[in-house]
Amino acid sequence: MSHLRYVVVEGPIGAGKSQLARRLADHWSVRLLAEAPEQNPFLERFYRQPPYHALATQLSFLMQRADAAHGMLHGDLLATPLVSDFLFDKDELFACKTLDADELAIYRRVVQRFLPEYPVPDLVIYLQASASTVADRLAARAANSALPPMPEGYVQRMHEAYSAFFHGYEAAPLLIVNTDNLDLVEGTEDFELLLRCITEMRGQRSYFNKGL
Repeated sequence: MSHLRYVVVEGPIGAGKSQLARRLADHWSVRLLAEAPEQNPFLERFYRQPPYHALATQLSFLMQRADAAHGMLHGDLLATPLVSDFLFDKDELFACKTLDADELAIYRRVVQRFLPEYPVPDLVIYLQASASTVADRLAARAANSALPPMPEGYVQRMHEAYSAFFHGYEAAPLLIVNTDNLDLVEGTEDFELLLRCITEMRGQRSYFNKGL
C-alpha cells in the first residue's frame, strides 16, 4: 500500500466492491471500513415500498457515515492505513434518486449538521460492470439473500447515476476498472494486474480494462 493510507472501492450494486475491498485489506494487512447494510432497519422495508421508507433508509445510512467520519477525523480510524467499500460523496447520489424534492431538502439540512466534513481518499477505485454482468451477479446473490427483490428499475437507475457521478469526479485520484472480464474476488492473475495498475498509476485518472 506504501504511500496510500486511505483507499476507497466503489461501484454500483453487483460490481463487487465489498469483496474487492476486503481482499485488498487482507492483502495489504490493513484495516477494513465496510458498510453495514444489515444494521439499517429500514432497508428491507425500502425494497418493499420505496416511497414510504426512502428517507428513513437514507438517514440511517447517514448516521453510519457520520460515525465513521468522526472516527476518522477525530478518532483513531486513520491512525493506520485502511480500505473502505464506500465513498462519503455517494450518499448524495442515492438521495437524489430515491427522495422527493421535500425529502431531499430535509436530508441535505441534516447532512450539513451531522456530516459537515469527511476525509478525502488517497485513491478511489471505481468498479464498472455492464447491465448484463450486474444482473447475473445479483441473480446469484439473491439465492443467498434474505432481502426482498430490489424495486423494478432501481438497479438500472443507480447504474446510470454512478456512471454520471464518476464521469465528473475530481475530488481524489480515480482508477476506473471495467470488471466484465475480470475476477477480482478469487482470480490471482486479475488481482495481480489490478495491484500493478495501482502501483503504476500516475495523475488523477487511470483506466484498467481487460479484453476477452
